[in-house]
Amino acid sequence: MKDKLDISAAVEGLYDTFPFPPDPLVDEAPPGYNWRWSWPVAYSFCTGQTPQKQNIKILDAGCGTGSSTDYLVHLNPQASVVGIDLSSGALQVAKERCSRSGASRVEFHHLSIYDVGQIEGEFDFINCVGVLHHLPDPIKGIQNLTLKLAPGGIMHIFVYAELGRWEIRLMQQAIAILQGNKGRNYKDGVKIGRQLFASLPENNRLVKYEQERWAFENKRDECFADMYVHPQEIDYNIDTLFELIEASGLEFLGFSNREYWNIDRLIGKSSELLDRVVGLDEQERYRLIELLDPQISHYEFFLGRPPLPRIDWSDDRLLLAAIPKLSPCIQGWPSENIFDGEYKLVNLSRKEYEFLQACDTNSNSQSPSTVGEILANIPVELEIVRSLQSRLLILLTE
Repeated sequence: MKDKLDISAAVEGLYDTFPFPPDPLVDEAPPGYNWRWSWPVAYSFCTGQTPQKQNIKILDAGCGTGSSTDYLVHLNPQASVVGIDLSSGALQVAKERCSRSGASRVEFHHLSIYDVGQIEGEFDFINCVGVLHHLPDPIKGIQNLTLKLAPGGIMHIFVYAELGRWEIRLMQQAIAILQGNKGRNYKDGVKIGRQLFASLPENNRLVKYEQERWAFENKRDECFADMYVHPQEIDYNIDTLFELIEASGLEFLGFSNREYWNIDRLIGKSSELLDRVVGLDEQERYRLIELLDPQISHYEFFLGRPPLPRIDWSDDRLLLAAIPKLSPCIQGWPSENIFDGEYKLVNLSRKEYEFLQACDTNSNSQSPSTVGEILANIPVELEIVRSLQSRLLILLTE
């Protein structure tokens, strides 16, 4: 128990010294979106359909300086939001951020995830990004969050992956050796880390990795400290990740970056290898993918607490009877050239554009049209409708 308290105090000290993330404070809603923080889009991703209610309760567990909390409030206008964090310094920034942006439907509590039980009630949507891997006991942490997740609720999790952070771990250990007994002096740690990167040869592997992937964001000391001088970090691989998920008692609903976990993109040229993959279970497939493409630096995924009914839109009759609406997480609309939920450019055909226009009209209609009714006037193939839904450009309601 003493070790856990000591580690928690060290983590709190880091974020009091370097509140994270260091996103600028603005006097307006935050720019853009992250669909994983939009309840209707995230729920649609997990279940295939739009949730029945929007006036939900959201918990931002380990909210830091409130960047995610700010988005959660603005992306979910009917929800009430609670943010908790271990660092009082970070919470001060979070409160100012949300006050300035007009995010009024939020309350903050100075609590660790271990103490989340002190908050009354359950939550429909729990967001926990970049937190569990900094706990001395992540399993206890995720189990505490599970107790606060309402039946039919979903949880969004982000934790580090060991393969894509191998070079980071080496630099962390090098800094720790040079700091000696000054390990809790985080400003000193940042100073040593920057001196190391400046002194090492340009072709050094650690230097090249930093320049290729992290140098831009690590110009800020807060980001550099979070990455290289953190006092507590647990990195996962697929096997240890699923041990964490199993310990939660929740259902794994899928990784949010589906494209990465498609084995065809790696070995699709070999039918013989694909035949061998058929006999693997889901976890073995995931492990194979990360071994063959070890650039992944984190896992981002959803868990759910039953009952959580899901819909398979492969049934034509079911799809034709569904009511489609435009996703709130696209940019550039109305246009035939838009950015989807992942900020990837989508060039719509004329018929796709007209179909999305009808979905947009549905979003504000008291008598929305079904897919079948729209297709009577705009002849688009059902596979295109399914593609629009799978890419989260439209949301469907049964």
